[in-house]
Amino acid sequence: MTALLEPTAAEREQPLLVAEVEHVRALLLAYRDGELPPARPVFEPPAFEPAADKLMRLLGLSRFERQLLLLAAAVELDGDLASLVASFQAGEPRATFGLALSALPGAHWDALAPRSPLRRWRLVEPGAGPTLASRPLGLDERVLHYLTGMQAPDERLDGIVRVAAGPPLLGLSQQRLAGELARTVPAAGPRVLVRLDGEDVEARLGLAQSLARELGLVALVVRSAALPPAGHELAALARLVDREALLLEGLPVIDADGGSDAAIAAFLDDLEAPLVVLVGECAARTPGRVALHRSVHLPAPAEARTLWCAALGEPVARALAEPVEEIAQHFRLGAAAVDAVARELAATATAETDAAVTLRRLCRERARVGLEGLAERIDPGATWDDLVLPPAHLELLREIVHHVRHRTQVYERWGFGDRTSRGLGVSALFTGESGTGKTLAAEVLAGELRLDLYRIDLSATVSKYIGETEKNLRRLFDAAEASGAVLLFDEADALFGRRGDVKDAHDRYANLEVAYLLQRMESYRGLALLTTNLRSNVDRAFVRRLRFVVQFPFPDVAERSAIWRRAFPPATPRQDIEPERLAQLVVSGGSIRSIALAAAFAAAEDGGTVTRDHVLRAAHLEFAKAERPPPDWKAAGLQ
Repeated sequence: MTALLEPTAAEREQPLLVAEVEHVRALLLAYRDGELPPARPVFEPPAFEPAADKLMRLLGLSRFERQLLLLAAAVELDGDLASLVASFQAGEPRATFGLALSALPGAHWDALAPRSPLRRWRLVEPGAGPTLASRPLGLDERVLHYLTGMQAPDERLDGIVRVAAGPPLLGLSQQRLAGELARTVPAAGPRVLVRLDGEDVEARLGLAQSLARELGLVALVVRSAALPPAGHELAALARLVDREALLLEGLPVIDADGGSDAAIAAFLDDLEAPLVVLVGECAARTPGRVALHRSVHLPAPAEARTLWCAALGEPVARALAEPVEEIAQHFRLGAAAVDAVARELAATATAETDAAVTLRRLCRERARVGLEGLAERIDPGATWDDLVLPPAHLELLREIVHHVRHRTQVYERWGFGDRTSRGLGVSALFTGESGTGKTLAAEVLAGELRLDLYRIDLSATVSKYIGETEKNLRRLFDAAEASGAVLLFDEADALFGRRGDVKDAHDRYANLEVAYLLQRMESYRGLALLTTNLRSNVDRAFVRRLRFVVQFPFPDVAERSAIWRRAFPPATPRQDIEPERLAQLVVSGGSIRSIALAAAFAAAEDGGTVTRDHVLRAAHLEFAKAERPPPDWKAAGLQ
């Protein structure tokens, strides 16, 4: 047996609207014939609220205004009725206010006043004419569609307002926040503004949508970047948004991204909706509304694990338990991002691919946002075998890895994180001469942790303009928090230098920059590495807040010999290269790598085999570059 389809809204409205049009026709015929207006027929109460009755209730229309609206609709829907109207008005098919006053019962003159519901909500628009009563009334197209049961969006709001579709993807804590707001808003007052900001950018709109659903409304998202400047056009747009909110039983949600604070403030002032949600960073003041401010945070590692398990499905999550645990603590991704990564993994994973490797790669790619222009991403290719350091130094570097890898267990499961919100990240200072392996060690740590490494561009971060450095640092740390990246502040003494005496306003703000940096470094939950050639140049107060300080020594003869053995890849053809003899050159590890590379290019030009002569020529150039006198090759045993 075939199931009966539910009638559409237009199909439900049609018989009632046809009956209303026929009643309008009867009123006009009675007016033409000089008879008393017929009474409105009694309809059997439908199982739903008809559109005309709903408009009357929502917009506060009188019975006469309701009938006038139906008269304007009737001439649009019925050609014969339009001809009847034209016979009263010298061929004009659209009804005038004068005709409505004469033919419809209960007429009142203020129905067409500028602040009346018909004009205020732009239901009808008077056309051209010598007097108000003789001006033909045009029915707004959006209202005509609404009366027929069609939910056709207002074309004037295209590109400005959209209806948020689909259930939002939120974490459990974010869902609880939406429920708490839904309980708080009704008691807050008649005019309320909910401000939503916070680090989970994708979830802010989702939380506004969830709040609307909790209140039985739909979210109408307004793009603030598309708003015109304050003035008549903006006020008219606000009225259309208010009307759309009434017609759809919607909640205006203003997306502040890219918008002007002045335009947003004026728009909020023009809106009459009792509840409005403002999403994003915005300094607009709204003195006429009670403001409720909430921050939408990214899910904590424990909640992130739950999200991953739900998104991946139980069998996959069980098979990837170890990488999921690692990802949950390193990458601070919202529910929407977790779902997107899980879907992409399901679409790309095959029997030949390593699902754990693919999952980590997808997370890194998803998190690579927000640092462009302030940092350079380095693909970590170095391993522990590339580092030549004393055993105690290597052990200290491995200790850094342990602190990062097990921070969730210590802070979250063992309760250390409950005692303070500061100092939960891992920060280390690498000091030593240039070329002793500080940047190489940063690559090794990032590679061991399977995280992206970003080298901070200090020239783009530090600004001579007051307040800009803090703004750049805030953007940098916020993006790094979400991405799980390792931050490398190379030559950090340029940014983390000693605070000086205050002699003028610039000194005061320079000290504030360092103080702000100290605060962010304490609260940063990722791994931050700082390098400097001169430890004495770094502010002592800053050093006290660092968890690790690693001194990279200048390599001795044995260490230089080990570095020379690693300097040439196995595929490089070479002859008479003796690491023990080359180790007599007093150069750093970075210089050794530069010499080896230059020698390889020289050998490629000469015939294809790297010899000791190529190495010595390259070493001579390296010493000249550093403005150092070349060594006595014979005394060093190299000739």
